[in-house]
Amino acid sequence: MPSQTLSIEVDRLDAGSARVRLAGELDFDTAPELVDVVADLRRDGHQELELDFAGVHLCDSSGLSALVVIHRAGTGAVRLLNLNPQVRQLLDRTGLAELLAAPPRELTGEAREVG
Repeated sequence: MPSQTLSIEVDRLDAGSARVRLAGELDFDTAPELVDVVADLRRDGHQELELDFAGVHLCDSSGLSALVVIHRAGTGAVRLLNLNPQVRQLLDRTGLAELLAAPPRELTGEAREVG
């Protein structure tokens, strides 16, 4: 079965920060692409990053590993936004929520209706 794709869109917010919007599956096949995009952003001087997970419907251990690589490779903050319950649970269970500046559970949008 072919892997789902990961769509990555970048918004350069200012000289030092950027928002990376993700949609699809962050897994073994797609995680290296995210690491590469972030490395390019950092080479261009964007150290403060927001990773928007609003469109991510699956994240596996390779996706989590990519987040750790991104965190360790930079000097600025990495903030995770719009986490779905599956991703939030993975971050909580692995202890990565605090390391990766994931917002508290009530701020992740899990209980909000989108209309």
